[in-house]
Amino acid sequence: MSAISWTPSAQEKRFAANISRLSQSVGHADRKIPLKNYCTGLLLPGERKGVQPMAARLAPSSAGRLSQSLNHLVADAPWSDEALLKHVRSCVQPAMEKSGPIIAWIVADTVFRKKGTHSAGVAQQENGQAGKAENSQVAVSLSVATWSSSLPIAWRLYLPESWARDRRRRSEVGVPEEVRFQTKPQIALEQIRQAVSEQVPRGVVAAGACYGMERGFRAGVSALGLPYVAEVQSSVMVWAQGQQSSPTEKRHLRSRAARRSVREEKMQILSAQELALALPPWAWKSASWRQGIRGAFSSLFAAVRVRCAYRKNRNATSQAEEWLLIDWPRGEAQPTRYWLSTLRSDTPLPDLVKLAKHDWIVERDSRELKEEVGLENYEGRGWRGVHHHATLCIAAYGFLVAERNGFSPLTRVGRVELPRPEISRDFSPRALVA
Repeated sequence: MSAISWTPSAQEKRFAANISRLSQSVGHADRKIPLKNYCTGLLLPGERKGVQPMAARLAPSSAGRLSQSLNHLVADAPWSDEALLKHVRSCVQPAMEKSGPIIAWIVADTVFRKKGTHSAGVAQQENGQAGKAENSQVAVSLSVATWSSSLPIAWRLYLPESWARDRRRRSEVGVPEEVRFQTKPQIALEQIRQAVSEQVPRGVVAAGACYGMERGFRAGVSALGLPYVAEVQSSVMVWAQGQQSSPTEKRHLRSRAARRSVREEKMQILSAQELALALPPWAWKSASWRQGIRGAFSSLFAAVRVRCAYRKNRNATSQAEEWLLIDWPRGEAQPTRYWLSTLRSDTPLPDLVKLAKHDWIVERDSRELKEEVGLENYEGRGWRGVHHHATLCIAAYGFLVAERNGFSPLTRVGRVELPRPEISRDFSPRALVA
């Protein structure tokens, strides 16, 4: 993926070279051609990136035969998603780092709306974008990110407990025996542990409230030696920072327990929202985190040092001190977002804000994966198929990320110069399988 002169033929050569490497990572040379066809189909223009529409675009005269080949590659072939994703990362990460180092590991959900109930993992699940529970599949992903790019390095479908207990449904969609029920924070923590073991360049772990509200998730990240910026709800309870005992008080209080008691008498357990509303006006500072079409995105923020309060442990000084970052957009009646962070105590407010808000890059890239590369267009129901399709979408998108970092920042999805024949006018794709 070296940066050479920009011509369509040069881009095709780089694409072919990457497909050749990917075919080696799936373990069989005879999968090179269907793998190349599948990734090419994902990158070409088209409203749907299902197997049949891609086959019709790639080979109008032999769409049926090619469709069978593509379907076998994604639905049946027993290659390793983890191995291919690892290979994609090894190819794309150096290109990403040309524009800056890895600064964050971002944990995120990807939601796929479904109409039926037979696809792997489908259930009534919370959709953050819709603001309500919907019939959907949800995947947990871990992405590495620079300030300008991101790439998923781990991706796994969340299996609701109702599915995990149902042997018949598991068998119908091919859920492996070793897959057991795990909460989304548990899946994410497992992905982070794997990234640490593979020595992925470290970054600050950024996660939404679904993960940040789990004490075990935050503790697990800290145990791995990684700092985090984790969103929490306004109801999270904290010890508000109080005044320290004066030197005179310390001389008169000989025991450590007595000194601790005095300190804690000067502290209060408050919800994050109560603490935010009690802050003086001078505590709020304006900060921006990125440039948009109409200028910089900015808001009012406050950052205070707190200690988390838990029901089982009411001792403030036994908890590690960390940041509570609060976002109060102009014009809003009260603060809207809160984060806990174990970044250093001397971290400037603008740096805290940029890292807390950096999940925007994964939201952007997830949207492009869905809309441009076809992540949400898989038409099968099986566990293996949905994971293979997602992995190949990430592989195709990784090629675009590398191209983007090697050339002009204006190079975006959908501008890949790959040849394709005209689709037959008689072709009519089948409906999406629920």
